[in-house]
Parts: sequence; C-alpha cells; structure tokens
Amino acid sequence: MSPNSFASSLGPTILRHVTLKEALGRHFDAERWNLAHLDRFLAADGGTDLTATTFAAWCRTFTHLKSGVRRARMQAARKLCLYRRRTDPSCFVPDATQFPAQHQRLRPHIFTEDEVVRVLEAAEGLEPSNNSPLHREVFRLAIVLLYTTGLRRRELIRLTIADWDPVERTLLVRTSKFFKSRLVPLSKDASSELIAYLAILAIHVPLLGDTPLLWHRSAHGRAYSGGGMGHALRRLFRLAGVQNDAGIPPRTHDLRHTFAVHALLRWYRAGDDVQAKLPYLSTFMGHVSIDSTAYYLHFVQPLADAASRRFADRCGALVVVAPTTGAAS
Repeated sequence: MSPNSFASSLGPTILRHVTLKEALGRHFDAERWNLAHLDRFLAADGGTDLTATTFAAWCRTFTHLKSGVRRARMQAARKLCLYRRRTDPSCFVPDATQFPAQHQRLRPHIFTEDEVVRVLEAAEGLEPSNNSPLHREVFRLAIVLLYTTGLRRRELIRLTIADWDPVERTLLVRTSKFFKSRLVPLSKDASSELIAYLAILAIHVPLLGDTPLLWHRSAHGRAYSGGGMGHALRRLFRLAGVQNDAGIPPRTHDLRHTFAVHALLRWYRAGDDVQAKLPYLSTFMGHVSIDSTAYYLHFVQPLADAASRRFADRCGALVVVAPTTGAAS
C-alpha cells in the first residue's frame, strides 16, 4: 500500500490531517504509521466509522504492546478525531484520561571521561574486513564526533564530505529534527581527527561531495543505517566494558546527553552563568527551544551536585543549623 493511500471511509480525513501536519514542518512518520494501522483495521471491519465501539475494538488488537506504545497509538487517533471535530462537532473523540500510562523517561547514562577513553581504545582494536576496510577509523571518528558535538545518530550518518568546511572547521547538519539546519563548529582536536580520517579515506574512495563521511564499503558507498550504526556502537560499548545502571550497554543517544552534561559541568566549575549560556547550548544541539535543553539536563545528578556545591561556596555561611534540643524531661 502506498504511504499516501488510506482505504477506509476515514481515509480522506486521515490523509488531509497527515498532509497538514507535515506541511507545518512536523516529522509525522510515527503518527502516519499509527493512523495507517487504524485505517487498515477500519477497512477490514467493512469500512465502518470510528466510534467508541470500533476504537475499543482497535485498541484490543495491540494489548500485547508496552503501555507507552499503546498510548502513542491512541493519542494519534485522538488527535485525528480532534482535527475531524473542526468540521464535524458530533464525531467521536476518545477520552485521554482512560489511556494507559506513558513510559517512564529513561535515565541517560552519562559517560565518564575514563569510559570515553576506553571506548576509543576499543575502537582502535577493531579489525578491518572486506566489507568494512575502515572499520577502526570510522568508529573512532564516530565516537569523537558524538562525544565532542552532541550530534544525534541520524545526523551523524547523514553527513557527507560536502558538509565539512575545513576553513571554518564546521560541519553542516542539514534539515535534521524539526527540519532545522545548523553549523556545528569542531574543536581543534576533533578537526585534527577528521582531517586524519579523510586522508585515509581518500586512499579508498574519491572524496566527492556526496560521499558519506562515515564510509561503508559493504553498502557500495552508501551511509550506515541508523540501526546498523547503533548496533555497532553498542557492540563497541560492550567491548569497552561500559554499562548503564541496568547492566547493559548504553544507547548511542547517551553520548549526546553526555556532551550536554559535560558542557554544563564545565560552565559550573568555571563559575559561568549557566542560565545565560543555555541558549547557546540549545542552538548548538539543534533543540527546538531552551525548554528542551533544560528539561532533561537539570535532573542529572552531577549537575545537581555541582549546583549544590556552588550554593554552599557562595551562600553556605548564611545557612544556620538549628541547635539540637535535648529530650523533654
């Protein structure tokens, strides 16, 4: 079935809703898939309308899934109904208070500097193969860029040779999340790593503008897939003996959290005004707003510890501990 093809009686409305959201700049792939699932159910049920009864029946088809996944599907259907209600006030709208609970937010693993060193050492031990002659070089560079720039995994694998500006020492991240592009400056050390990598890459393949920066020979010069890169990095974390609190290798995205937390810690330790610098970090990381940056960073324990130490250094003398009173006679 075509991604623009919806076969149920609600299909035209679904298509208009999806088209509107995408025109507004939304990444709507997950919602489109969820609505396509609903559309197929309604079509198989004889093309009936979405009512309280059919909604409940549809929800029973995915009771085996985790609560957060079920909630996301129900939310997609509810937003469709709210869109539909603009022109049909009598249409059914699911009651969101009856939806299952959302997943708890995963606590990120913040890599220590020692763990980053161990991962880089593990990358140095990777052996080249016919399918990946630059296995070692590619994944060393991947770790360096993820740790020093906070790139998302998808942003990393989409980089091409043309995105690197050796004069300005910047990477162009094109139309990433929220359809935003940005220039990411590299540190002197990260630039040196990239230049050294390109010198080796030039031996194997012409450095054309559209050549993937992280070259993968087994894909005939195409970039790594997100899943392939994630799987390889988790294997690298396992080789380096890096584990999260659950005893499993961290996610690739945890390097992005690490970049942000380490940046904030440097500012705290230097005595800088972190609140004033949050907009810079937000722009650097490609967040849609400062709230997105502050939302997950202020709850990471190292930042709380650093803030507490700063408060104690500056205001500790003003805090008077109440004397302990003796037991009542």
